[in-house]
Amino acid sequence: MSTAATLQNRIENLVAMAQLLERVDADPALIGAQQYQALVRKVQSLLDDPGLPDSALHAILGASPACATLYENLHYDRSGLSQSPLDAAVTSETVAVEAIRRARAAGLAR
Repeated sequence: MSTAATLQNRIENLVAMAQLLERVDADPALIGAQQYQALVRKVQSLLDDPGLPDSALHAILGASPACATLYENLHYDRSGLSQSPLDAAVTSETVAVEAIRRARAAGLAR
């Protein structure tokens, strides 16, 4: 098997798993918690493939919000909220800051 065919197979596997993750995220009742965790681990291992071209990775992340969220969570230390729309990231940051402010005012946080 050629290297190109192997790479194509790895990309196709990631695409298939990303599509499955989308379906499961849309209807969590489809599988149990252990199956979901196994699916996430599989997608994670495919996302961590160092030989995956950036163009393929970005295309998959753009087509799969669930996969993009997983990628962000796995690589937050390096990429932050790079896959989330800026408005959503700013809104979540604002909500978090306000929640911390309220907790401090109520004496719940330091």
